[in-house]
Amino acid sequence: MLDEFSVEVSGHSERRYIAGMEQIVHLRRPIGRPKGRGVDPAARERLAQLLTGLAPQRELLIECLHRIQDAEHHLSAPMLAALAETLRMSQAEVFEVATFYHHFDVVGAGQTPPLPLTVRVCDSLSCALQGAEALAERLESALQGRARVQRVPCIGRCAQAPAVVVDRHPVAPASEQRVLDAVAQDLRDCEPPAVTDLAVAVNAGSYARLLRCLRGEIDRESVFDQLDRAGLRGLGGAGFPTGRKWRTVASQPGPRLMAVNADEGEPGTFKDRHWLETAPHRVLEGVLIAAWAVGAKGCWIYLRDEYAGVRALLEPLVAAIGPWLETVWPDSVDSPRPALHLSRGAGAYVCGEESAMIESIEGRRGTPRLRPPYVAQVGLFGRPTLVNNPETLYWASVILEKGAPWYAAQGRRGRTGLRSFSVSGRVRDPGVKLAPAGISLRELIDEHCGGMAAGHVLFGYLPGGASGGILPASLADEPLDFDTLAPHGAFVGSCAVIVLSQFDRARDAAANLMRFFRHESCGQCTPCRAGTARAQQLIGAPLWDAPLLAELSQAMRDASICGLGQAAPNPVDSVLRFFPDEVSR
Repeated sequence: MLDEFSVEVSGHSERRYIAGMEQIVHLRRPIGRPKGRGVDPAARERLAQLLTGLAPQRELLIECLHRIQDAEHHLSAPMLAALAETLRMSQAEVFEVATFYHHFDVVGAGQTPPLPLTVRVCDSLSCALQGAEALAERLESALQGRARVQRVPCIGRCAQAPAVVVDRHPVAPASEQRVLDAVAQDLRDCEPPAVTDLAVAVNAGSYARLLRCLRGEIDRESVFDQLDRAGLRGLGGAGFPTGRKWRTVASQPGPRLMAVNADEGEPGTFKDRHWLETAPHRVLEGVLIAAWAVGAKGCWIYLRDEYAGVRALLEPLVAAIGPWLETVWPDSVDSPRPALHLSRGAGAYVCGEESAMIESIEGRRGTPRLRPPYVAQVGLFGRPTLVNNPETLYWASVILEKGAPWYAAQGRRGRTGLRSFSVSGRVRDPGVKLAPAGISLRELIDEHCGGMAAGHVLFGYLPGGASGGILPASLADEPLDFDTLAPHGAFVGSCAVIVLSQFDRARDAAANLMRFFRHESCGQCTPCRAGTARAQQLIGAPLWDAPLLAELSQAMRDASICGLGQAAPNPVDSVLRFFPDEVSR
Protein backbone atom coordinates (compact mmCIF):
# COMPACT_ATOMS: atom_id res chain seq x y z
CA MET A 1 0.00 0.00 0.00
CA LEU A 2 1.25 3.45 -0.92
CA ASP A 3 1.81 6.07 1.79
CA GLU A 4 -0.58 9.00 1.82
CA PHE A 5 2.25 11.06 0.31
CA SER A 6 5.41 9.63 -1.26
CA VAL A 7 7.83 10.52 -4.02
CA GLU A 8 9.99 8.55 -6.45
CA VAL A 9 12.59 10.37 -8.53
CA SER A 10 14.23 9.30 -11.76
CA GLY A 11 16.19 11.38 -14.28
CA HIS A 12 14.30 14.49 -15.30
CA SER A 13 10.99 13.43 -13.74
CA GLU A 14 9.45 13.02 -10.33
CA ARG A 15 6.62 10.55 -9.64
CA ARG A 16 4.36 11.65 -6.80
CA TYR A 17 1.71 9.57 -5.03
CA ILE A 18 -0.90 11.48 -3.09
CA ALA A 19 -3.66 9.51 -1.39
CA GLY A 20 -3.35 6.71 -3.95
CA MET A 21 -3.30 9.00 -7.00
CA GLU A 22 -0.24 9.03 -9.27
CA GLN A 23 1.10 12.29 -10.72
CA ILE A 24 4.19 12.67 -12.92
CA VAL A 25 5.98 16.02 -12.69
CA HIS A 26 8.62 16.86 -15.28
CA LEU A 27 11.59 18.81 -13.93
CA ARG A 28 13.79 21.34 -15.69
CA ARG A 29 17.01 19.61 -14.63
CA PRO A 30 17.94 16.11 -13.47
CA ILE A 31 17.60 15.34 -9.79
CA GLY A 32 20.88 15.98 -8.01
CA ARG A 33 22.26 18.44 -10.55
CA PRO A 34 23.11 21.78 -8.88
CA LYS A 35 21.41 24.96 -9.95
CA GLY A 36 23.08 27.31 -12.41
CA ARG A 37 25.20 27.04 -15.51
CA GLY A 38 26.52 23.61 -16.42
CA VAL A 39 30.28 23.21 -16.13
CA ASP A 40 32.25 23.17 -19.36
CA PRO A 41 34.78 20.28 -19.26
CA ALA A 42 37.40 22.48 -20.94
CA ALA A 43 36.93 25.18 -18.27
CA ARG A 44 37.17 22.54 -15.55
CA GLU A 45 40.46 21.27 -16.99
CA ARG A 46 41.89 24.78 -17.41
CA LEU A 47 40.90 25.70 -13.85
CA ALA A 48 42.64 22.64 -12.46
CA GLN A 49 45.85 23.78 -14.17
CA LEU A 50 45.56 27.30 -12.77
CA LEU A 51 44.84 26.16 -9.22
CA THR A 52 47.77 23.73 -9.01
CA GLY A 53 49.13 23.76 -5.47
CA LEU A 54 46.15 25.66 -4.08
CA ALA A 55 43.78 23.86 -1.72
CA PRO A 56 40.12 23.95 -2.80
CA GLN A 57 38.97 25.83 0.30
CA ARG A 58 36.18 28.37 0.59
CA GLU A 59 38.40 30.99 2.23
CA LEU A 60 40.77 30.86 -0.75
CA LEU A 61 38.10 32.01 -3.20
CA ILE A 62 39.71 35.41 -3.80
CA GLU A 63 43.14 33.88 -4.42
CA CYS A 64 41.50 31.46 -6.87
CA LEU A 65 39.89 34.41 -8.67
CA HIS A 66 43.30 36.11 -8.84
CA ARG A 67 44.81 33.00 -10.44
CA ILE A 68 42.17 33.12 -13.18
CA GLN A 69 42.32 36.91 -13.68
CA ASP A 70 46.13 36.91 -13.86
CA ALA A 71 46.20 34.18 -16.49
CA GLU A 72 43.11 34.98 -18.57
CA HIS A 73 42.88 38.77 -17.97
CA HIS A 74 39.19 38.37 -17.14
CA LEU A 75 36.75 36.03 -15.39
CA SER A 76 34.51 34.23 -17.85
CA ALA A 77 31.18 32.67 -16.93
CA PRO A 78 32.42 29.10 -17.69
CA MET A 79 35.45 29.59 -15.42
CA LEU A 80 33.31 30.94 -12.58
CA ALA A 81 30.98 27.96 -12.92
CA ALA A 82 33.93 25.57 -12.80
CA LEU A 83 35.31 27.39 -9.75
CA ALA A 84 31.97 27.16 -7.95
CA GLU A 85 31.94 23.41 -8.57
CA THR A 86 35.54 23.03 -7.35
CA LEU A 87 34.92 24.96 -4.12
CA ARG A 88 31.46 23.39 -3.62
CA MET A 89 29.84 26.81 -3.61
CA SER A 90 26.84 28.17 -5.41
CA GLN A 91 27.57 30.08 -8.59
CA ALA A 92 25.71 33.06 -7.11
CA GLU A 93 28.17 33.20 -4.18
CA VAL A 94 31.19 33.14 -6.48
CA PHE A 95 29.65 35.76 -8.76
CA GLU A 96 28.81 38.17 -5.94
CA VAL A 97 32.37 38.05 -4.61
CA ALA A 98 33.96 38.39 -8.05
CA THR A 99 31.85 41.43 -8.94
CA PHE A 100 32.51 43.17 -5.62
CA TYR A 101 36.22 43.79 -6.17
CA HIS A 102 37.53 46.31 -8.71
CA HIS A 103 40.45 44.20 -9.89
CA PHE A 104 38.27 41.39 -11.24
CA ASP A 105 36.74 41.71 -14.73
CA VAL A 106 33.67 39.47 -14.93
CA VAL A 107 32.60 38.78 -18.50
CA GLY A 108 29.16 37.28 -19.06
CA ALA A 109 28.05 35.07 -21.91
CA GLY A 110 28.11 36.96 -25.19
CA GLN A 111 30.10 39.87 -23.73
CA THR A 112 33.43 40.99 -25.14
CA PRO A 113 36.42 40.52 -22.81
CA PRO A 114 38.57 43.59 -22.09
CA LEU A 115 41.90 44.00 -23.83
CA PRO A 116 44.61 41.85 -22.21
CA LEU A 117 46.61 44.89 -21.10
CA THR A 118 45.22 47.38 -18.60
CA VAL A 119 46.86 50.74 -17.92
CA ARG A 120 45.63 52.24 -14.64
CA VAL A 121 45.92 55.99 -14.14
CA CYS A 122 45.53 57.15 -10.55
CA ASP A 123 43.03 60.02 -10.36
CA SER A 124 43.03 60.56 -6.60
CA LEU A 125 43.76 64.01 -5.27
CA SER A 126 47.58 63.96 -5.17
CA CYS A 127 47.75 62.74 -8.77
CA ALA A 128 44.93 65.01 -9.90
CA LEU A 129 46.97 68.00 -8.68
CA GLN A 130 49.73 66.88 -11.05
CA GLY A 131 47.59 66.55 -14.19
CA ALA A 132 46.34 62.97 -14.01
CA GLU A 133 43.14 63.68 -15.98
CA ALA A 134 44.96 65.24 -18.93
CA LEU A 135 47.43 62.34 -18.87
CA ALA A 136 44.59 59.80 -18.92
CA GLU A 137 43.00 61.49 -21.91
CA ARG A 138 46.27 61.45 -23.86
CA LEU A 139 46.87 57.80 -23.04
CA GLU A 140 43.36 56.83 -24.12
CA SER A 141 44.09 58.32 -27.52
CA ALA A 142 47.62 56.97 -27.84
CA LEU A 143 46.78 53.42 -26.67
CA GLN A 144 43.44 52.98 -28.40
CA GLY A 145 43.08 49.37 -29.44
CA ARG A 146 46.30 48.36 -27.66
CA ALA A 147 45.37 48.71 -24.00
CA ARG A 148 42.45 49.54 -21.77
CA VAL A 149 43.02 52.79 -19.88
CA GLN A 150 41.26 53.01 -16.53
CA ARG A 151 41.03 55.84 -14.02
CA VAL A 152 41.52 54.27 -10.61
CA PRO A 153 41.68 55.38 -6.96
CA CYS A 154 44.93 55.89 -5.08
CA ILE A 155 47.64 53.32 -5.83
CA GLY A 156 49.93 54.37 -2.98
CA ARG A 157 52.54 56.28 -4.99
CA CYS A 158 51.38 59.81 -4.20
CA ALA A 159 54.91 61.16 -3.68
CA GLN A 160 55.68 60.40 -7.35
CA ALA A 161 52.48 61.82 -8.80
CA PRO A 162 51.07 61.41 -11.33
CA ALA A 163 51.28 57.64 -11.03
CA VAL A 164 50.34 55.00 -13.58
CA VAL A 165 50.46 51.20 -13.45
CA VAL A 166 50.99 49.20 -16.66
CA ASP A 167 49.51 45.83 -15.72
CA ARG A 168 51.52 45.47 -12.46
CA HIS A 169 54.45 47.70 -13.46
CA PRO A 170 54.40 51.15 -11.78
CA VAL A 171 55.41 54.22 -13.77
CA ALA A 172 55.86 57.10 -11.34
CA PRO A 173 56.17 59.93 -11.92
CA ALA A 174 54.43 59.19 -15.18
CA SER A 175 54.43 60.99 -18.50
CA GLU A 176 52.77 59.93 -21.72
CA GLN A 177 56.12 58.91 -23.19
CA ARG A 178 57.23 56.94 -20.14
CA VAL A 179 53.99 54.97 -20.14
CA LEU A 180 54.18 54.32 -23.90
CA ASP A 181 57.77 53.15 -23.47
CA ALA A 182 56.72 50.73 -20.72
CA VAL A 183 53.99 49.33 -22.97
CA ALA A 184 56.37 49.01 -25.92
CA GLN A 185 59.05 47.33 -23.82
CA ASP A 186 56.52 44.85 -22.45
CA LEU A 187 57.16 45.90 -18.85
CA ARG A 188 54.42 44.20 -16.86
CA ASP A 189 55.70 43.29 -13.39
CA CYS A 190 56.79 45.32 -10.38
CA GLU A 191 60.33 44.46 -9.38
CA PRO A 192 60.56 43.84 -5.63
CA PRO A 193 63.00 45.99 -3.66
CA ALA A 194 66.26 44.33 -2.66
CA VAL A 195 65.94 42.62 0.69
CA THR A 196 68.25 40.63 2.94
CA ASP A 197 67.23 36.97 3.11
CA LEU A 198 66.01 35.55 6.39
CA ALA A 199 69.15 33.68 7.45
CA VAL A 200 71.40 36.71 6.96
CA ALA A 201 68.89 38.96 8.76
CA VAL A 202 68.72 36.58 11.74
CA ASN A 203 72.52 36.44 11.99
CA ALA A 204 72.59 40.24 11.91
CA GLY A 205 70.25 40.41 14.91
CA SER A 206 67.03 41.37 13.15
CA TYR A 207 64.88 39.04 15.25
CA ALA A 208 66.76 39.39 18.55
CA ARG A 209 63.75 40.73 20.48
CA LEU A 210 61.59 37.80 19.38
CA LEU A 211 64.25 35.30 20.41
CA ARG A 212 64.49 36.92 23.84
CA CYS A 213 60.74 36.50 24.24
CA LEU A 214 60.95 32.85 23.24
CA ARG A 215 63.81 32.23 25.69
CA GLY A 216 61.74 33.69 28.53
CA GLU A 217 63.94 36.77 28.99
CA ILE A 218 60.92 39.02 28.31
CA ASP A 219 57.46 38.08 29.55
CA ARG A 220 54.11 39.12 28.11
CA GLU A 221 53.18 41.52 30.86
CA SER A 222 56.42 43.43 30.47
CA VAL A 223 55.74 43.76 26.73
CA PHE A 224 52.26 45.13 27.41
CA ASP A 225 53.70 47.48 30.04
CA GLN A 226 56.37 48.83 27.69
CA LEU A 227 53.80 49.53 24.99
CA ASP A 228 51.62 51.32 27.54
CA ARG A 229 54.47 53.44 28.90
CA ALA A 230 55.64 54.31 25.39
CA GLY A 231 52.17 55.59 24.55
CA LEU A 232 52.11 53.62 21.28
CA ARG A 233 48.75 53.87 19.54
CA GLY A 234 47.47 52.14 16.45
CA LEU A 235 48.85 53.99 13.44
CA GLY A 236 46.38 52.76 10.84
CA GLY A 237 44.03 55.62 11.61
CA ALA A 238 41.96 54.86 14.71
CA GLY A 239 44.73 55.42 17.26
CA PHE A 240 43.61 52.80 19.81
CA PRO A 241 46.25 52.19 22.53
CA THR A 242 48.33 49.24 21.35
CA GLY A 243 49.18 47.75 24.73
CA ARG A 244 45.53 47.76 25.78
CA LYS A 245 44.51 46.07 22.52
CA TRP A 246 47.12 43.33 22.89
CA ARG A 247 46.15 42.73 26.52
CA THR A 248 42.47 42.55 25.61
CA VAL A 249 42.98 39.94 22.88
CA ALA A 250 45.33 37.89 25.07
CA SER A 251 42.60 37.68 27.74
CA GLN A 252 40.07 36.14 25.34
CA PRO A 253 39.52 32.37 25.20
CA GLY A 254 41.63 30.51 22.65
CA PRO A 255 42.33 29.72 19.97
CA ARG A 256 43.20 33.30 19.03
CA LEU A 257 44.26 34.67 15.65
CA MET A 258 45.93 37.75 14.22
CA ALA A 259 45.59 39.86 11.06
CA VAL A 260 47.95 42.52 9.72
CA ASN A 261 46.08 45.25 7.89
CA ALA A 262 48.36 46.35 5.03
CA ASP A 263 45.47 47.53 2.86
CA GLU A 264 46.29 51.24 3.08
CA GLY A 265 43.88 52.57 0.47
CA GLU A 266 43.34 56.01 1.99
CA PRO A 267 44.22 58.56 -0.72
CA GLY A 268 47.55 60.13 0.12
CA THR A 269 48.77 57.21 2.28
CA PHE A 270 51.85 55.16 1.44
CA LYS A 271 53.79 54.81 4.71
CA ASP A 272 53.10 51.09 5.19
CA ARG A 273 54.51 50.39 1.74
CA HIS A 274 57.58 52.38 2.77
CA TRP A 275 58.18 50.29 5.90
CA LEU A 276 57.45 46.98 4.19
CA GLU A 277 59.90 47.83 1.40
CA THR A 278 62.67 49.30 3.56
CA ALA A 279 62.38 47.33 6.84
CA PRO A 280 60.44 44.12 6.19
CA HIS A 281 62.31 42.12 8.86
CA ARG A 282 61.54 44.73 11.50
CA VAL A 283 57.83 44.60 10.59
CA LEU A 284 57.80 40.78 10.53
CA GLU A 285 59.53 40.64 13.90
CA GLY A 286 56.79 42.89 15.25
CA VAL A 287 54.21 40.52 13.75
CA LEU A 288 55.76 37.49 15.46
CA ILE A 289 56.19 39.27 18.80
CA ALA A 290 52.54 40.29 18.72
CA ALA A 291 51.46 36.76 17.82
CA TRP A 292 53.53 35.39 20.72
CA ALA A 293 52.20 37.99 23.15
CA VAL A 294 48.52 37.32 22.45
CA GLY A 295 48.90 33.59 21.80
CA ALA A 296 47.78 33.69 18.18
CA LYS A 297 48.03 30.34 16.41
CA GLY A 298 47.81 31.91 12.96
CA CYS A 299 48.47 35.29 11.36
CA TRP A 300 47.17 36.61 8.03
CA ILE A 301 48.98 39.52 6.38
CA TYR A 302 46.38 41.26 4.20
CA LEU A 303 48.22 43.20 1.50
CA ARG A 304 46.55 45.48 -1.02
CA ASP A 305 46.76 44.19 -4.58
CA GLU A 306 48.34 47.42 -5.82
CA TYR A 307 51.54 46.52 -3.95
CA ALA A 308 52.74 43.78 -6.31
CA GLY A 309 56.39 44.51 -5.55
CA VAL A 310 55.83 44.19 -1.80
CA ARG A 311 53.99 40.92 -2.38
CA ALA A 312 56.95 39.58 -4.38
CA LEU A 313 59.23 40.65 -1.53
CA LEU A 314 57.14 39.08 1.24
CA GLU A 315 56.26 35.75 -0.39
CA PRO A 316 59.72 34.16 0.01
CA LEU A 317 60.17 35.65 3.48
CA VAL A 318 56.84 34.32 4.72
CA ALA A 319 57.63 30.91 3.21
CA ALA A 320 61.03 30.85 4.95
CA ILE A 321 59.77 31.95 8.36
CA GLY A 322 57.67 28.83 8.93
CA PRO A 323 60.57 26.33 8.84
CA TRP A 324 62.78 28.75 10.80
CA LEU A 325 60.20 29.07 13.58
CA GLU A 326 60.20 25.30 13.97
CA THR A 327 63.88 25.52 14.95
CA VAL A 328 63.65 28.48 17.36
CA TRP A 329 60.12 28.23 18.80
CA PRO A 330 60.23 25.32 21.26
CA ASP A 331 57.11 23.41 22.17
CA SER A 332 57.69 24.42 25.78
CA VAL A 333 56.77 28.03 24.97
CA ASP A 334 53.28 28.67 26.35
CA SER A 335 52.11 30.24 23.11
CA PRO A 336 51.37 28.34 19.91
CA ARG A 337 53.81 28.58 17.03
CA PRO A 338 51.95 30.82 14.55
CA ALA A 339 51.44 29.92 10.92
CA LEU A 340 51.91 32.94 8.64
CA HIS A 341 49.70 33.51 5.60
CA LEU A 342 49.87 36.21 2.94
CA SER A 343 46.43 37.29 1.71
CA ARG A 344 46.00 39.36 -1.43
CA GLY A 345 43.42 42.11 -1.63
CA ALA A 346 41.58 42.82 -4.84
CA GLY A 347 41.02 46.55 -5.02
CA ALA A 348 38.48 47.65 -2.39
CA TYR A 349 39.17 50.64 -0.13
CA VAL A 350 36.54 49.52 2.37
CA CYS A 351 38.71 46.49 3.22
CA GLY A 352 40.91 48.84 5.18
CA GLU A 353 38.13 48.65 7.79
CA GLU A 354 39.15 45.76 10.03
CA SER A 355 35.96 43.72 9.92
CA ALA A 356 35.65 44.17 6.14
CA MET A 357 39.24 42.99 5.83
CA ILE A 358 38.38 39.90 7.85
CA GLU A 359 35.42 39.17 5.58
CA SER A 360 37.78 39.43 2.59
CA ILE A 361 40.36 37.11 4.16
CA GLU A 362 37.56 34.59 4.65
CA GLY A 363 36.80 34.75 0.93
CA ARG A 364 33.72 36.94 0.99
CA ARG A 365 32.73 40.43 -0.09
CA GLY A 366 34.49 43.05 2.00
CA THR A 367 31.46 44.44 3.80
CA PRO A 368 31.92 45.76 7.37
CA ARG A 369 30.27 43.91 10.23
CA LEU A 370 27.94 45.39 12.80
CA ARG A 371 29.41 45.81 16.27
CA PRO A 372 29.35 44.45 18.89
CA PRO A 373 30.85 41.90 18.93
CA TYR A 374 34.23 43.48 18.20
CA VAL A 375 36.91 41.64 16.26
CA ALA A 376 38.95 41.29 19.46
CA GLN A 377 36.10 39.04 20.65
CA VAL A 378 34.75 37.49 17.44
CA GLY A 379 36.98 38.11 14.47
CA LEU A 380 38.68 35.98 11.85
CA PHE A 381 36.91 32.63 11.45
CA GLY A 382 34.87 33.48 14.53
CA ARG A 383 37.87 33.65 16.85
CA PRO A 384 39.27 36.53 18.95
CA THR A 385 41.58 38.42 16.60
CA LEU A 386 44.33 40.99 17.02
CA VAL A 387 44.45 43.50 14.15
CA ASN A 388 47.36 45.92 13.69
CA ASN A 389 48.85 47.76 10.73
CA PRO A 390 52.52 47.35 9.65
CA GLU A 391 53.77 50.64 11.08
CA THR A 392 52.37 49.86 14.53
CA LEU A 393 54.14 46.50 14.52
CA TYR A 394 57.35 48.14 13.31
CA TRP A 395 57.35 50.47 16.31
CA ALA A 396 56.47 47.66 18.72
CA SER A 397 59.73 45.95 17.77
CA VAL A 398 61.70 49.20 18.04
CA ILE A 399 60.25 49.97 21.48
CA LEU A 400 61.34 46.57 22.81
CA GLU A 401 64.84 47.34 21.54
CA LYS A 402 65.23 50.99 22.58
CA GLY A 403 62.82 51.15 25.47
CA ALA A 404 59.56 52.93 26.19
CA PRO A 405 61.21 56.13 27.56
CA TRP A 406 63.11 56.64 24.30
CA TYR A 407 59.95 56.47 22.20
CA ALA A 408 57.83 58.54 24.55
CA ALA A 409 60.42 61.34 24.54
CA GLN A 410 60.25 61.90 20.78
CA GLY A 411 57.11 64.07 20.59
CA ARG A 412 56.51 67.82 20.63
CA ARG A 413 53.98 69.95 22.48
CA GLY A 414 53.26 67.25 25.04
CA ARG A 415 52.66 64.51 22.46
CA THR A 416 54.55 61.19 22.53
CA GLY A 417 56.36 59.17 19.88
CA LEU A 418 57.17 59.40 16.21
CA ARG A 419 54.86 59.44 13.20
CA SER A 420 55.43 58.47 9.59
CA PHE A 421 53.78 61.25 7.60
CA SER A 422 52.95 60.46 3.97
CA VAL A 423 53.39 63.91 2.43
CA SER A 424 52.32 64.76 -1.12
CA GLY A 425 50.98 67.71 -3.05
CA ARG A 426 52.58 71.14 -3.47
CA VAL A 427 55.83 70.62 -1.56
CA ARG A 428 59.37 70.56 -2.84
CA ASP A 429 60.29 67.12 -1.48
CA PRO A 430 57.31 64.82 -0.92
CA GLY A 431 57.61 61.34 0.60
CA VAL A 432 57.44 59.51 3.92
CA LYS A 433 58.72 61.86 6.61
CA LEU A 434 59.57 60.52 10.06
CA ALA A 435 58.75 63.35 12.46
CA PRO A 436 57.75 63.89 16.09
CA ALA A 437 54.12 63.53 17.03
CA GLY A 438 52.70 67.01 17.59
CA ILE A 439 54.73 68.68 14.86
CA SER A 440 52.79 71.36 12.97
CA LEU A 441 52.19 71.32 9.24
CA ARG A 442 54.36 74.41 8.79
CA GLU A 443 57.24 72.74 10.62
CA LEU A 444 56.73 69.52 8.68
CA ILE A 445 56.97 71.37 5.37
CA ASP A 446 59.92 73.54 6.35
CA GLU A 447 61.98 70.97 8.27
CA HIS A 448 61.27 67.78 6.32
CA CYS A 449 59.95 68.69 2.86
CA GLY A 450 62.31 71.46 1.77
CA GLY A 451 59.53 74.02 1.86
CA MET A 452 56.73 74.61 -0.62
CA ALA A 453 57.29 73.80 -4.28
CA ALA A 454 58.73 76.67 -6.34
CA GLY A 455 56.10 79.32 -7.05
CA HIS A 456 53.55 77.84 -4.64
CA VAL A 457 52.19 79.40 -1.45
CA LEU A 458 50.40 77.38 1.22
CA PHE A 459 46.62 77.61 0.85
CA GLY A 460 45.29 74.61 2.73
CA TYR A 461 46.00 70.99 3.58
CA LEU A 462 44.47 67.62 4.27
CA PRO A 463 45.90 66.34 7.58
CA GLY A 464 44.56 62.79 7.34
CA GLY A 465 43.96 61.83 3.73
CA ALA A 466 40.51 61.79 2.18
CA SER A 467 38.74 61.24 5.52
CA GLY A 468 40.48 63.80 7.70
CA GLY A 469 38.94 67.03 6.40
CA ILE A 470 40.50 70.07 4.71
CA LEU A 471 42.06 72.86 6.79
CA PRO A 472 43.14 76.38 5.76
CA ALA A 473 46.68 77.76 5.91
CA SER A 474 45.67 79.77 8.98
CA LEU A 475 45.67 76.48 10.95
CA ALA A 476 49.10 75.33 9.74
CA ASP A 477 50.59 75.81 13.21
CA GLU A 478 48.24 73.36 14.93
CA PRO A 479 49.95 70.20 16.28
CA LEU A 480 49.41 67.12 14.10
CA ASP A 481 48.41 64.17 16.24
CA PHE A 482 45.45 62.18 17.46
CA ASP A 483 42.65 64.35 18.85
CA THR A 484 44.47 67.68 18.38
CA LEU A 485 42.44 68.68 15.32
CA ALA A 486 39.04 67.57 16.61
CA PRO A 487 37.96 71.16 17.47
CA HIS A 488 38.34 71.97 13.77
CA GLY A 489 36.32 68.95 12.60
CA ALA A 490 39.43 67.19 11.33
CA PHE A 491 41.81 64.38 12.33
CA VAL A 492 45.21 63.01 11.31
CA GLY A 493 44.07 59.39 10.87
CA SER A 494 46.87 57.60 9.03
CA CYS A 495 48.94 60.83 8.81
CA ALA A 496 48.44 61.26 5.08
CA VAL A 497 49.17 64.95 4.46
CA ILE A 498 48.22 66.49 1.11
CA VAL A 499 49.32 70.11 0.70
CA LEU A 500 47.34 72.61 -1.42
CA SER A 501 48.55 75.93 -2.83
CA GLN A 502 47.03 79.11 -4.20
CA PHE A 503 46.48 77.37 -7.54
CA ASP A 504 44.03 74.89 -5.98
CA ARG A 505 40.44 75.18 -4.78
CA ALA A 506 39.11 73.42 -1.72
CA ARG A 507 35.80 72.70 -3.45
CA ASP A 508 37.62 70.86 -6.25
CA ALA A 509 39.47 68.78 -3.69
CA ALA A 510 36.19 67.95 -1.94
CA ALA A 511 34.59 66.95 -5.25
CA ASN A 512 37.50 64.63 -6.01
CA LEU A 513 37.24 63.03 -2.58
CA MET A 514 33.46 62.61 -2.68
CA ARG A 515 33.73 60.92 -6.07
CA PHE A 516 36.21 58.55 -4.46
CA PHE A 517 33.92 57.78 -1.51
CA ARG A 518 30.98 57.14 -3.80
CA HIS A 519 33.07 54.80 -5.94
CA GLU A 520 34.38 52.91 -2.91
CA SER A 521 31.16 52.60 -0.89
CA CYS A 522 30.45 48.90 -0.44
CA GLY A 523 26.72 49.60 -0.83
CA GLN A 524 25.71 47.69 2.29
CA CYS A 525 24.06 50.58 4.14
CA THR A 526 21.77 53.19 2.63
CA PRO A 527 23.20 56.27 4.41
CA CYS A 528 26.60 55.72 2.79
CA ARG A 529 25.44 54.29 -0.55
CA ALA A 530 22.80 56.93 -1.20
CA GLY A 531 24.45 59.68 0.85
CA THR A 532 27.70 59.76 -1.12
CA ALA A 533 25.77 59.81 -4.40
CA ARG A 534 23.51 62.62 -3.24
CA ALA A 535 26.42 64.62 -1.81
CA GLN A 536 28.33 64.32 -5.09
CA GLN A 537 25.30 65.63 -6.91
CA LEU A 538 24.79 68.56 -4.52
CA ILE A 539 28.40 69.77 -4.55
CA GLY A 540 28.40 69.77 -8.34
CA ALA A 541 26.24 72.89 -8.26
CA PRO A 542 27.93 76.32 -8.53
CA LEU A 543 26.38 77.33 -5.21
CA TRP A 544 26.07 74.73 -2.46
CA ASP A 545 22.89 74.17 -0.45
CA ALA A 546 24.55 74.40 2.95
CA PRO A 547 21.53 73.46 5.13
CA LEU A 548 20.74 70.39 3.03
CA LEU A 549 24.38 69.28 2.97
CA ALA A 550 24.60 69.72 6.74
CA GLU A 551 21.50 67.57 7.24
CA LEU A 552 22.87 64.93 4.87
CA SER A 553 26.24 64.89 6.63
CA GLN A 554 24.63 64.36 10.01
CA ALA A 555 22.51 61.49 8.72
CA MET A 556 25.57 59.79 7.23
CA ARG A 557 27.53 60.17 10.46
CA ASP A 558 24.72 58.90 12.65
CA ALA A 559 23.55 55.96 10.58
CA SER A 560 26.44 54.60 8.47
CA ILE A 561 27.78 51.24 9.57
CA CYS A 562 31.49 51.98 9.23
CA GLY A 563 33.99 54.81 9.11
CA LEU A 564 33.73 55.25 5.34
CA GLY A 565 30.21 56.63 5.44
CA GLN A 566 30.80 58.40 8.74
CA ALA A 567 33.89 60.27 7.48
CA ALA A 568 32.85 60.86 3.86
CA PRO A 569 31.13 64.21 4.66
CA ASN A 570 34.24 65.66 6.32
CA PRO A 571 35.75 67.36 3.23
CA VAL A 572 32.39 68.93 2.34
CA ASP A 573 31.87 70.16 5.89
CA SER A 574 35.39 71.62 5.87
CA VAL A 575 34.73 73.61 2.70
CA LEU A 576 31.52 75.04 4.16
CA ARG A 577 33.29 75.94 7.40
CA PHE A 578 36.66 77.27 6.20
CA PHE A 579 36.23 78.12 2.51
CA PRO A 580 32.63 79.39 2.23
CA ASP A 581 33.55 82.02 -0.36
CA GLU A 582 34.16 79.22 -2.89
CA VAL A 583 30.61 77.85 -2.68
CA SER A 584 28.37 80.78 -1.78
CA ARG A 585 27.72 84.30 -3.01
